[in-house]
Amino acid sequence: MKKIALLLFLLPIKLSYCQQTQKPVLHAKNWMAITGKPLAATAGSIIFQQGGNAVDASCAMLAATCTMFDVLSWGGETQALIYNPKTKKVIAINALGVAPTGATVEFFKNKGYEFPPENGPLAAVTPGTPGGLCYMLANYGTMSLEQVLKPAMELATGYPIEAQTANSFERSKKVLKEWPYSKAIFLPHLNEKREAPEAGEIFVQQDLLNTLNKMITAEKNALKKKKNRKEAIMAAYKEFYTGSIAKEFVRGSKEQGGLITMEDLANWKVIEEEPLSTNYKGIDVYKLQAWTQGPAMLQALNILETIDLKKMQYNSTEYINTIYQTMSLTFADRDFYYGDPYFSSQIPMKGLLSKAYAKQRALLINPSKNELFTPGNPYLFQNEKINPFDNYLQLHNLLSDSNTKNPAQFLPKHDANGVAFNKDNYMDRLWRGTTSVEAADKEGWVVSIVPSGGWNPACIAGKTGVGMSQRMQSFVLDSAISPFNVVAPGKRPRVTLTPTLALKEGKPFVSFGVQGGDTQEQNSLQFFLNMVEFGMNVQQACEAANINTNQLWLSLGGSKLKDRKPRYGNILVHDKTPESIRQQLIQMGYKLSFDDRTSGPLNAIYFDWKHGSFWGGSSNHGEDYGIGW
Repeated sequence: MKKIALLLFLLPIKLSYCQQTQKPVLHAKNWMAITGKPLAATAGSIIFQQGGNAVDASCAMLAATCTMFDVLSWGGETQALIYNPKTKKVIAINALGVAPTGATVEFFKNKGYEFPPENGPLAAVTPGTPGGLCYMLANYGTMSLEQVLKPAMELATGYPIEAQTANSFERSKKVLKEWPYSKAIFLPHLNEKREAPEAGEIFVQQDLLNTLNKMITAEKNALKKKKNRKEAIMAAYKEFYTGSIAKEFVRGSKEQGGLITMEDLANWKVIEEEPLSTNYKGIDVYKLQAWTQGPAMLQALNILETIDLKKMQYNSTEYINTIYQTMSLTFADRDFYYGDPYFSSQIPMKGLLSKAYAKQRALLINPSKNELFTPGNPYLFQNEKINPFDNYLQLHNLLSDSNTKNPAQFLPKHDANGVAFNKDNYMDRLWRGTTSVEAADKEGWVVSIVPSGGWNPACIAGKTGVGMSQRMQSFVLDSAISPFNVVAPGKRPRVTLTPTLALKEGKPFVSFGVQGGDTQEQNSLQFFLNMVEFGMNVQQACEAANINTNQLWLSLGGSKLKDRKPRYGNILVHDKTPESIRQQLIQMGYKLSFDDRTSGPLNAIYFDWKHGSFWGGSSNHGEDYGIGW
């Protein structure tokens, strides 16, 4: 009887990841296109059917999602990992904008800010997505910019807007009315009861269409001058950053109080760089560098590699506690040590990613109760005896420790806008900012992109139709919070945006991305473990219940220190978590919040080399959608 009782106790934990999923696995053998919008996935499928490769298709999906606006815009930022089957290497694309001229600590402090603002023209870094798209297409695609942008341009002429986006515009209309160019686009029914478009109404963006046409015209003119495909695409790039589009963007930004100059746009460049990686039980996992939070997942995997997770059982109390504290350890390091590596050579990434450092950090995990962790000293693991930022580190620990009794706030506050925090607002914010784009083809190209910026409510830059980024808010104004992430002109903020690509035995294993601010790396980590440790298929892993923590410095939302400080022990768990586990977590010092959505909108492609096929996974929340053939 005791054995039967034990099996019954374990049964819900085991079955929770074996049950039928809400959405089916997507199977294909030729190509796969997955992203956050059904119409955008369709754009990718159109390009594939016309003979494009995964880079062409991913650029078409990126363009379409930007045009559909609520989760990102053309003025935002693009981060990508690409597997090149010709070189069998993973490359990283850094298309994150930089702080403009005049964006200094003194400037923002003189305006009364403790962090740069959440929205509006002063929240904007330079646009990165147009340049990132052109660079990827020119160097790794096969098609013209005109071919790849055609679906997005058709959307700009008018598409039946979905309820999620239309309702988001309506909820944000008070803020949108502050910016004349935004009001003209997003609120076509001014002074009526409902000022935003209705669901299904044809949403037209003529200014954006004109901007995209200018880029295509620049490409065509270059081709007429006998330039090759790559040179022609980069002529469109130049038109955006130095031509008539740039002039109108700067004019419109300055009119509304922005800082971006023509020199800022002209000096910004896409960077192709080496990704960071670690090996987890024979799987090479690739992330972007420390200008993102991507290395935090690599650090977490290094810690967890020393622990028998499978023995703990999926989402048991022991497992949840271990994952939570591992994330707390890595986020403590992220919050202090990560930043733009092109501004400082002292970021201790070698030490942070060393296996020896991970073993030391793993010893700090307490199996009995939650702990408040501080950043470690990775410099010791790269043959440096002294931490050059020890004085800031002591101040950082004091700041982080002073707010441990605050109530739970599981809100990725992309924009608070004075609205009371409730579940509907939470879900809207989680859906609205950022998306993911995953594409793969039978030739072997794999693309994982997590683009963002310019989400609703977006401040439109003049008559360009382009929404400006809000990424400036991810900077800090105090070195004690993060010495590597203090705002300065020409510098990139440390962003939450983090695509992932994993290889096994030298071949693509899985690519994935997720939206959701500081929850991105948390959900990416657990998705990966769901597949590797617990044998879930890609769709099960997308839908499986995760945990989320706020025991970290928030990267988005809130202009005051109290808005951003870590919330000790705050944990979001699935609302079907058994009562016994709830009580055990409370006894261990956790403050629980509940929801039926804890995994975030996650999209992924698994590579089945045994059968020569792709398995696609797409979130069962939001509008994420995939098409394969």
